[in-house]
Amino acid sequence: MEKLNILWTSKDKDTFMYMVAMYASNSIKSAAWDKVNIIIWGASTRLSGEDIEVQNELQKLIENGVTVEACKACADKMKLTTTLKDLGITVKYMSKLTGLIKGKEHLITI
Repeated sequence: MEKLNILWTSKDKDTFMYMVAMYASNSIKSAAWDKVNIIIWGASTRLSGEDIEVQNELQKLIENGVTVEACKACADKMKLTTTLKDLGITVKYMSKLTGLIKGKEHLITI
């Protein structure tokens, strides 16, 4: 099974809408990857927690089979943990990042 993890750290909305979301969505639809996972970390946390259009797109991605996780430390510091969880995003500590980098899963960073 091939899994792609997209580490999204940018606060730029266009980067999310026209790269992260578009690529994740098309990858699932075309079966380019068996699984696609978006990891929200850093500045993308605030954008995800405060922008309605981004939230709607994240919910569509989740409905279409993309998994979405967010860094708990970031979400807690920004007081967005509950908001992200309510969107269906898994909020957890991201100690697994080193394992992703060293492991066999694919990782791109945006």
